[in-house]
Amino acid sequence: MSKQRLFELRELLKRYSYEYYTLDAPSISDSEYDMLFRELEELEKQYPEEYDPQSPTNRVGYEVLSEFKKVTHERPMMSLGDIFSYEELKDWLKKIENVYGKIDYCVEYKIDGLAMNLIYDGGELKMGVTRGNGIEGEDVTSNIKTIKSIPKRIPYDRHYEIRGEVYMPKASFEKCNRERSKEGLEPFANPRNAAAGSIRQLDANIAAKRGLDGFWYHVPGDINADTHSGSLRFAKKLGFKINDTYKILNDVDDIYKHIEATIALRDELPYEIDGMVIKVDRYDIQNELGYTSRIPKWAIAYKFPPQEVKTKVNDIFITVGRTGKCTPNARFDPVKIQGSTVSYATLHNEDFIKEKDIRINDTIVVRKAGDIIPEVVRVITDDRDGSQKPYTFPKVCPICASAIHRFKDEANYYCLNSDCPSKVTEGIAHFASREAMDIEGLGKKRVEQFYQAGILKSFEDIYRLKEKREEILKLDKFASKSYENLVEAIETSKRNDLSNLINGLGIRQVGTKASKILAAHFKTMDALMNAALSDLETIKDIGPITADEIYDFFRDPHNIKMIETFKECGLNMRSLKEEVKPSIFEGKTCVLTGSLDHYTRAEATQILESLGANVAGSVSKKTDYVIYGKDAGSKLEKAHQLVIKTITEEEFMEMIKNGN
Repeated sequence: MSKQRLFELRELLKRYSYEYYTLDAPSISDSEYDMLFRELEELEKQYPEEYDPQSPTNRVGYEVLSEFKKVTHERPMMSLGDIFSYEELKDWLKKIENVYGKIDYCVEYKIDGLAMNLIYDGGELKMGVTRGNGIEGEDVTSNIKTIKSIPKRIPYDRHYEIRGEVYMPKASFEKCNRERSKEGLEPFANPRNAAAGSIRQLDANIAAKRGLDGFWYHVPGDINADTHSGSLRFAKKLGFKINDTYKILNDVDDIYKHIEATIALRDELPYEIDGMVIKVDRYDIQNELGYTSRIPKWAIAYKFPPQEVKTKVNDIFITVGRTGKCTPNARFDPVKIQGSTVSYATLHNEDFIKEKDIRINDTIVVRKAGDIIPEVVRVITDDRDGSQKPYTFPKVCPICASAIHRFKDEANYYCLNSDCPSKVTEGIAHFASREAMDIEGLGKKRVEQFYQAGILKSFEDIYRLKEKREEILKLDKFASKSYENLVEAIETSKRNDLSNLINGLGIRQVGTKASKILAAHFKTMDALMNAALSDLETIKDIGPITADEIYDFFRDPHNIKMIETFKECGLNMRSLKEEVKPSIFEGKTCVLTGSLDHYTRAEATQILESLGANVAGSVSKKTDYVIYGKDAGSKLEKAHQLVIKTITEEEFMEMIKNGN
């Protein structure tokens, strides 16, 4: 085997990857590709001096990051306005055609994934950045490089920025959930959540295993084409995966027919879509239409209606959450809705069941609320045949048989037994969840398994699991590697911010937001525990009921002992967040004037609003700052007359860069 063969294989495998992942037209089988890949691996071992970071073999292992760096977008990543009907579509098009007459629109699938921005310099992929808040995103380059359809190098030397959607194909989603179930982890709710969770893994090796893909659909400020569709064609030539299902149409009825046809074939697609995007195709018209403070005027998203399916209620059962809340649920014949199979939905409370008159053996209509959570829409009473049975809410907890109680002015029943197995396991699962202590490998199923084995009965027991190695390895589907990964995740969680720990404790009325507020205010766990009720009540966004719950929680001897045990185990008890200075624009009224070189007026407005400013259209005594560019006129003159602080565009950019 020669060096020349090594170079040939690299080029061959790059071409085959492009055919497979970008063109969806492979010219060789998977097995042939694997054989060539292994041959290249052997040659690279034989000639280590020919190491190339761009080799196809270097997509296998990736670095593990400790955190994601924040990156300010060169241009804001805006969202789209939504429409939901033919009439709304007609009205939107009419506003444009009243000015420009009949024009072409590019109509594309709205991929249900995670918005992403790729940046290339000198042909090299330099950065992959999430949308974030539209102004600032996260640098996830290591994870982006694991997606095989994304080119690491393109035949284009200029600075190039392209935006699109990273998604998880349906097949990858089903495979991922099968593997998570085998590992005792909670399955992902839908492909979109799975894609987002995978991209935000600090260990890129995890992201690499998730089978992610991407479609690319927008090149901001593209100088290589006069139209959006031309920009897509150019991007495809560079090696990007473009969704070739887009159509160029210029009539409202044709656009709507295309939308209806797409809804009909939606389930047959290998990926999830949740609507269509209609864009003015010509860039010169796009530029003239411009933006509002948050959305482009030249594009709109037509959102699909929630998919509704019929099924039959087989049973109504109660689940008990970490707070003891008893929630009724309908178990029904499994149905597929928007990419995932569902077999039950929450019925919320006793009043909900009575209001909708839901009975066992009823035919019901189910959909996903917000495309995520299954919900019962209505009962089809015409299908009743006499076999239906009204549901009676139980008087005792179905888990521990303790009496349940409905508090005054509440719709829910609660189990008050603190030792109820369901309350304990749900509480531990919440403690280990991503929003709290983020202990990978300790999902609900695993917690229940450990609880039944008698090795996990409390939050404190989590930090004693490393002493239970032999007992754990005897459990079903638990290998040595799984144990080591779990112990590592538990040890890592000790370094979490105080807000994660507060959230994990499961204090009634205290969620993620309140936990962050408490951590930022008190800085240490001791200060929070010793806070007077009056101190808690004065904190903004912490109401009197929440203050009472927090105060009572930290007066309970069991909880005090638990915190002391956490300290002995080495858990962090302090806020790790740096105190961020408020923006000088917070609460201020700003006016933009003149021609800006680096931002459109809409982009500058969005930045200011994200920093807490109010952007006004005219200068008055109430104006705090006037930000100006070239050829500023009367507004700048009036600012000088009223002695209002004026800021050049360059000064404004420097202030943003320095975090002011």
